[in-house]
Amino acid sequence: MKNFLKGPIMSIVWTVLRIWLGVKWITAGFGKVTGEFDATGFLQFALTNATGENPTVQGWYAAFLEGFAIPNVGLINILIPWGELLVGIGLILGAATIPALIAGAFMNLNFLLAGTLSTNPILFTVAIVILFTGSASYYYGVDRFVAPYIKARFGKNNCPEPNRGEAVNQPA
Repeated sequence: MKNFLKGPIMSIVWTVLRIWLGVKWITAGFGKVTGEFDATGFLQFALTNATGENPTVQGWYAAFLEGFAIPNVGLINILIPWGELLVGIGLILGAATIPALIAGAFMNLNFLLAGTLSTNPILFTVAIVILFTGSASYYYGVDRFVAPYIKARFGKNNCPEPNRGEAVNQPA
């Protein structure tokens, strides 16, 4: 069963899902990059959802929003649009697929923690499922050709052996 789920036939399914997910991300990011995007209102609204009888935002996450995200909203205004756009491009091309899936899932998780449902649970779940497919997720993508080169160039065989505490003969 493992060979079937990670084989070339099922890679078509994972590729379709990966591209679908990429289109969702690129669509979300493109509008923000080309238009005017400001996360201030979103962050303030998330902060108000941390109080009341049934808060949808956990206290520790509200502390993160209040202590880091809101004071650094300028940085957030750059990271979110460009992150969404780059995740989308990576997933559509199958380039840096695993990092793109992790970054996308991380953004979805943060949107969920901020109390936003929308499509985030679906996108998060698809990203995690595709992550578990490993190399089958980029069998039909740029990484299929680039990953072996990177592994050969920077892999274990090209790293110097660490000193494991053996005595080293030093000239006297």
